[in-house]
Amino acid sequence: MQLQENMTALVTGGVSGLGEASALALLERGLNVVVVDLNEDRGAAMVDAARQRYGSRLRFVKADVADADQMAAAIAAAEDFGEFRALVHCAGVGGPLRLVEKDGSPGSLDKYTGIVRVNLIGTFNTLRLAAASMARNEPVQGERGACVLTASVAGYEGQIGQIPYASAKAGIIGMTIVAARDLATRMIRVCTIAPGLFDTPILAKLPDNIRQSLAASVPNPARLGHPSEYALTALHILENPMLNGETIRLDGAIRMSPR
Repeated sequence: MQLQENMTALVTGGVSGLGEASALALLERGLNVVVVDLNEDRGAAMVDAARQRYGSRLRFVKADVADADQMAAAIAAAEDFGEFRALVHCAGVGGPLRLVEKDGSPGSLDKYTGIVRVNLIGTFNTLRLAAASMARNEPVQGERGACVLTASVAGYEGQIGQIPYASAKAGIIGMTIVAARDLATRMIRVCTIAPGLFDTPILAKLPDNIRQSLAASVPNPARLGHPSEYALTALHILENPMLNGETIRLDGAIRMSPR
């Protein structure tokens, strides 16, 4: 599907990291973009900063991706903006949790549920609402829309303490081929990107020595990934009609160790 100026994209987790890079890349291609996030201050600042270069083609909607009503409102905002044909879903959260904590207590069910709610339920919620909207589009170049989801290499080889994050991301990987098959007759594609170690705000909070150690663990290139490289992959998925039902590892050939 060739991205065109009259189209609208919705990007979740869109005010920082992978989502922000994707939103800016889509704006550069001439699309209208709706960014969804919970950080209102950052969302407003991003819209203000974009106004001089992109005019009014960027809008912010505050929404919890796992909340049906809030995401329905975000989808409606994208529909009102123009032809809603592209989704890049980056929203997610993490947090350490073990099955049995160091003090011998069982891992928190509430914490596990909270992380899975945002990462996995939020992905399903966003995808179902976006797909239902796209299904009403007239086909363009044999497609009604395309969706990019975000997993993680942790979905393949999660580390100790990552059990809620890893299991949620594994769920997204498992969702991908099923979603693509489910939506095939509606001419909507679904792919997932599984990033490795990327230079996002979460990693930016770590001490320099730890960041350097993480970067050195990537075989080639031996550095952290740039969010713009995620965005480049997302846009390629949106435009390549044969990419469907696939999860692409974007990780510099890293395979995570147990710790």
